[in-house]
Amino acid sequence: MRHTCRGTINLATANITVEDSCNFIISNGGAQTYHLKASSEVERQRWVTALELAKAKAVKMLEESDDSGDESVSQTDKTELQSTLRTLSSKVEDLSTCNDLIAKHGTALQRSLSELETLRLPAESTEKIKQVNERATLFRITSNAMINACRDFLVLAQTHSKKWQKSLQHERDQRIRLEETLEQLAKQHNHLERAFRGATVLPANAPGTGGSAKDPCCPAKGDVSDEDDDNEFFDAPEIITMPESMGHKRTGSNISGTSSDISLDEQYKHQLEDTKKEKRTRIPYKPNYSLNLWSIMKNCIGKELSKIPMPVNFNEPLSMLQRLTEDLEYYELLDRAAKCESSLEQLCYVAAFTVSSYSTTVFRTSKPFNPLLGETFELDRLEENGYRSLCEQVCHHPPAAAHHVDSKHGWTLRQEIKITSKFRGKYLSIMPLGTIHCVFHSSGNHYTWKKVTTTVHNIIVGKLWIDQSGEIEIVNHKTGDKCILKFVPYSYFSRDVARKVTGEVTDPTGKVHFVLLGTWDEKMDCYKVIPAVGDNGAEGRQRAHEAEDSRVLLWKRNPLPKYAENMYYFSELALTLNAPESGTAPTDSRRRPDQRLMENGRWDEANAEKQRLEEKQRISRKRREAEAARATEDGTPYDPYKPLWFERKKDPITQELTHVYKGGYWESKEKQDWTLCPDIF
Repeated sequence: MRHTCRGTINLATANITVEDSCNFIISNGGAQTYHLKASSEVERQRWVTALELAKAKAVKMLEESDDSGDESVSQTDKTELQSTLRTLSSKVEDLSTCNDLIAKHGTALQRSLSELETLRLPAESTEKIKQVNERATLFRITSNAMINACRDFLVLAQTHSKKWQKSLQHERDQRIRLEETLEQLAKQHNHLERAFRGATVLPANAPGTGGSAKDPCCPAKGDVSDEDDDNEFFDAPEIITMPESMGHKRTGSNISGTSSDISLDEQYKHQLEDTKKEKRTRIPYKPNYSLNLWSIMKNCIGKELSKIPMPVNFNEPLSMLQRLTEDLEYYELLDRAAKCESSLEQLCYVAAFTVSSYSTTVFRTSKPFNPLLGETFELDRLEENGYRSLCEQVCHHPPAAAHHVDSKHGWTLRQEIKITSKFRGKYLSIMPLGTIHCVFHSSGNHYTWKKVTTTVHNIIVGKLWIDQSGEIEIVNHKTGDKCILKFVPYSYFSRDVARKVTGEVTDPTGKVHFVLLGTWDEKMDCYKVIPAVGDNGAEGRQRAHEAEDSRVLLWKRNPLPKYAENMYYFSELALTLNAPESGTAPTDSRRRPDQRLMENGRWDEANAEKQRLEEKQRISRKRREAEAARATEDGTPYDPYKPLWFERKKDPITQELTHVYKGGYWESKEKQDWTLCPDIF
């Protein structure tokens, strides 16, 4: 078969091997291998014989297919091909005519030169004539070679044209088949969704007050909710019944429980009054909106993934800047590290903090909003937790965000992260580029590390799941201590614990002092290494690793809030990040209208608002490009875009160009002077 589904092996290239009396193996020499077992040796032999015969037939068919004409080629393609070949032939004939003329004139030229040689001329003239004669001969030889090469090219084009045409037709067929398959999947999804809704009609609640405008977290009145987080990813939904005390299902456009005639600013001010009192513990539940996958996919074929305009259905109501700030969920690890007298012990806590930043990703398969250029996000927890954080989107192509955190408990964290992604068909690889710096004030220890690759699996079909893989090297640039963390990629056949992380903390000589073991979604343990007497280092480390009395729990994941599955699987910190706060900059992510509309469940309005913001950003970028072009033409100086709160400098430790916080934000907030902030929303 030329076109196959996933899991098939092409018989023409298959390897069929016998393992023992009843078992045999079929493999394609790559990732696809089948181990088969027959009921008896006779049965096995019948199968192997049948497969070998089928393989011989497949090989013969393949050879015949290669030799046969381009039967599948359309008449239009044939006409185009013949026209091209005719053009090539006429050009070669023109070249051949030119060659004959060159040969004719070249012969006449050589004859004239020979006659000149016989004349009695000065010695110098004779020498010049000989040189010209030699060059004329070389020119004639070269022109002959060129014509021969053109003839060879024509023969080659005629020989391979059929294969090229078949390959082209094969690619076209595959594309058409892919489009048909996607359309079929979309239709099946819609059909299943309608069937599901028709089969699960739940009794309506008694009439009540429902959600009021004063509580943005309480949905509008209606039926018991059948919302589901997986609906976004085209799986068959499950019924999740909410207790009546938690609210009701959203219906119509009044999904957030806020009247549609109330402006977004009024909602923001009203929510502000509530959030001043205490940190919020819930957000409006995710609505159960259907999405026609085909309507998006059919317009995306052949486009670069990063440039596809995605609706908010794929998002969660947080920006990338807020997701970056979520790294601080377990800030206590750095507080404890700041108190450590030993740099090696301190490194253990820094390593645990590094791993803890991935714990929020395990269920979070929605993508955050891409920040607009100049967008900021602050998190001021100086009174409650002793730190305050600031993020700013410093570049749009490629997307890059700078982050700076100061803690009164003696540490500073800074990073600049650029996100690159590659779509591999079945999965999406997300590679954060950039170095993270952590400096402890009292000891002067300066640590750096980079993030690992995040992989989102089952992009097209199936339930989405996330994995982390790769290595992180954490280096203390003052002492030379190192920690190598290994994130083991998930394997169906592995007996290891899923999402496993291992690590070793070493001094500058390479001697191992601590072994780290755990998972990036649950906890990290630390074991002190004391090599046993008479054992080599590896065995000694193993014994210390197994010694339960030396185990120290460095970090354990906080449980998710109640009903987190209905709230995008947000952690307690994530639930508070988009809560309105007074005094923040006009560029703060909390003030972003499309994100606020999505959080309140008004997704159609959010999509329209998202398009407006992206178009506004596009116009600003084009205006800057036009100004730069004019300045170049006029020879006048032009200042490119510069971030407001960060400046680009060469890092003395890593020698990289990176954006570093230049100060001024918190002073501007205290004065409420935001005159320098751009109008991005």
